[in-house]
Amino acid sequence: MENVYGLLGFPVKHSLSPLMHNDAFAYFGIPARYHLFSVKPEQVGEAIAGVRALGIAGVNVTIPHKMAVIPFLDEVDEHAQRIGAVNTIVNDNGRLVGYNTDGPGYVKALEEEMDVHLDGKRILLIGAGGGARGIYFSLLSTAAERIDIANRTTEKAARLVREGEDGRSAFFSLAEAEKRLAEYDIIINTTSAGMHPLVNEQPLSLERLQPGTVVSDIIYNPFETKWLKEAKARGARGQNGVGMLVYQGALAFEKWTGQWPDVNRMKQLVIDQLRR
Repeated sequence: MENVYGLLGFPVKHSLSPLMHNDAFAYFGIPARYHLFSVKPEQVGEAIAGVRALGIAGVNVTIPHKMAVIPFLDEVDEHAQRIGAVNTIVNDNGRLVGYNTDGPGYVKALEEEMDVHLDGKRILLIGAGGGARGIYFSLLSTAAERIDIANRTTEKAARLVREGEDGRSAFFSLAEAEKRLAEYDIIINTTSAGMHPLVNEQPLSLERLQPGTVVSDIIYNPFETKWLKEAKARGARGQNGVGMLVYQGALAFEKWTGQWPDVNRMKQLVIDQLRR
């Protein structure tokens, strides 16, 4: 009998997760299938009860349910607790355990795709929302020298820095961050600025960007944002959001199956689909 896995979210029809996971199951000869489950916000509790009742082996969780699922789980690991969001659930013999692979997936993608060691690096994180939280708390586990946060609403950035309780972090307005841009080795956009359909939006000005800086954008639609194109034109090394998508999925797959998938294969599947 096949094990069932899936994605809980609303909406979910755009997701590339089935493409990645079903190919990985087939590659390893694992009798399993990954499905999309469209779950309205008021049905989250019933959906988690359904995971239990039906013996679904594991699920991913996406917007807008990453926080809402937490009260219905038996256990949430420490990292996901700190972030306040769960994107992966493992059904361990009826016990539902929540994890967050978004931040660790991003950091792994950054290190491997851009061939960078984060030790001693000065990092600027743009944004203080859900995407930023997972990445920020994962970056705090590295030996980076600075991990600063810039956000349109500085109080939101200040709150995240306070939660981090780490002396390496400061917060700035976007205008202040633009003035300080030359201080950073790595600049990461976690906002939706530039995402389809608002493709002309940019998170901040790159006028003071130094050549050789790593500029990373977690957006993957469009495949390369206008902001990322400008960064490359100014001599930066650019990274889009495909790596984060793939590595968070790979980490979830490993938690479910104990197998580390072929990340390059996953990535090529996603790229081919996005370029259609």
